[in-house]
Amino acid sequence: MARGKLAALVAAVALLAAGCGSAGTPADPAPVGDVQAPVPAGVGGGDTGAGSSADNNCDTRSLSPNGSMPSGSTMDKIRDRGRLIAGVDQTNYLFGFLNPSSGNLEGFDIEIVKQIAASIFGDWEGHIQWVAIPSSAREQALKDHQVDIVVRTYSITCSRMKDVAFSAPYYQAGQAVLAAKNSGVRGMQDLGGKRVCAATNSTSLASIAQAPSHPIPVSVNNWSDCLLLIQQGQVDAVSTDDVILAGMARQDPNLEVVGEPFTKEFYGVGIPLGQDDMVRFVNAVLENVRNGSAWQNAYKYWIERDLGPGSPPTVSYR
Repeated sequence: MARGKLAALVAAVALLAAGCGSAGTPADPAPVGDVQAPVPAGVGGGDTGAGSSADNNCDTRSLSPNGSMPSGSTMDKIRDRGRLIAGVDQTNYLFGFLNPSSGNLEGFDIEIVKQIAASIFGDWEGHIQWVAIPSSAREQALKDHQVDIVVRTYSITCSRMKDVAFSAPYYQAGQAVLAAKNSGVRGMQDLGGKRVCAATNSTSLASIAQAPSHPIPVSVNNWSDCLLLIQQGQVDAVSTDDVILAGMARQDPNLEVVGEPFTKEFYGVGIPLGQDDMVRFVNAVLENVRNGSAWQNAYKYWIERDLGPGSPPTVSYR
């Protein structure tokens, strides 16, 4: 994708997200209301270029952690600039969304970005430039150095590792199915010949295309577009990671997550290829997040209500 075309897809979010706080519950999403056509822009057939997480036959382990920040390093240059440029989602309730009440970005992934920024600057506030990008633009944004990192429910796959570097995983999800209540759909096996939505260039879309029941993949720019399509009745189901689906079900009580997860998705922080120092630095930050209280605090606040108790993934390094 050319730089000019990417610029049309990438929208800078000129705000600083506030912390989630230590009490209360996540803000409820905006009311769904009546859904009207037209179909969201960018709806198409199944572009499965991301590869499936099931195809990981390479060494997906990341580099060992190193939290130092020497002069001239990638982190030192970011510190001199005064801000960390982070590619995130702003439509994924629970992981990365724009709170309609406060106007702030919130979610589990947003907390990860704050931890990285705080490790570079001493405090994240005033030091993050948020850039909202669709799933399909993640690799290009990193290759063009339009962002320093991508933290956007970004599954680590062999296919993607040809174009970008990844941190060690900070979260494990699993692909499942979202359908209307009383639809009779209990899993992908019930969706043969049915239209199933997922984001362009996602591992979820590849899994739909490879399903033995032969569903019809429908690709969109953002996960919120899938929610709109299923509400309009223009797709029969949505299939992606359970935590993304849980956010959709929270927004619409007529929908439910069905069946058990049938893949393992390990989320990592995307980093431009060649920036090994940044990979090692981010891994040091994530070690502190996993081993301290930050991971559990974020999980309990954002995710536990929907998916029950959880723990960070086990990590090994090259």
